[in-house]
Amino acid sequence: MNISTLWLPFTAKGWGQLQGMDIDIPSLAWKLVLPMSLIPPILLYFNGTHYGSEFLPGFADKNWQFITTTFFLAELLTFFVMGWLIYSVLAQYKHDVTYHDAYLLAAIAPIPMWVSAVGLVFPSPWVAAVTVGIGLILSCLFVYVGTRALSHSKSLDIDSMAATLTIMSASLAAWVLLMLIIWMY
Repeated sequence: MNISTLWLPFTAKGWGQLQGMDIDIPSLAWKLVLPMSLIPPILLYFNGTHYGSEFLPGFADKNWQFITTTFFLAELLTFFVMGWLIYSVLAQYKHDVTYHDAYLLAAIAPIPMWVSAVGLVFPSPWVAAVTVGIGLILSCLFVYVGTRALSHSKSLDIDSMAATLTIMSASLAAWVLLMLIIWMY
C-alpha cells in the first residue's frame, strides 16, 4: 500500500479512486473491516487487564474477555447495518448511490475511530478521550466528503449535509450502544 492512499478519503477525487478500485463487499468485510475491528477490542482488553482501576475506578473488576468479544461482534454487525442505513438514507435524499458505494463508505468512515483506540495504550482517560474525539471528527469528515463524492454532488448542497447528519447521528447512536456494552458488564 502506498502512503498516498491514506489521503484518499479526504478528497472527492480520492473517493472516486476508492470507488474505482471496485472492491467487493465481502472483500471489504474480510480485508478491511475485520482486521480494523480487532484493534479496539484488543486495546480495550489490554487497558482493562493491565491498567484496570488505574485507568478508571472499577475497570479492573470487569469480565474483559466477554466484553471485548461482544464488542468485536457488535462492531462487525454495525458495519453491515451501517452499510444498509447509508444506502437507505442516501436513496431517501435522491442520491444516486449503489449498495457497493454505501458499504465502501461504511468500511472507510470508521477507520479513524478504530485507530483512535490506540489512546487506550496509555493509562489516562484524557488521552483516550482526546484520541476518540479526533477520530470522531475525522470520521464525520469522511462521511461528509464520501457522501458528496459517491453521490456525485458538485456543490455544498443541503441534501448532502442533511444525509451526513442523519448518518452521523445513527453512527453516534451505534457507538454509544457499543460503549454501553463496556459499562453494562
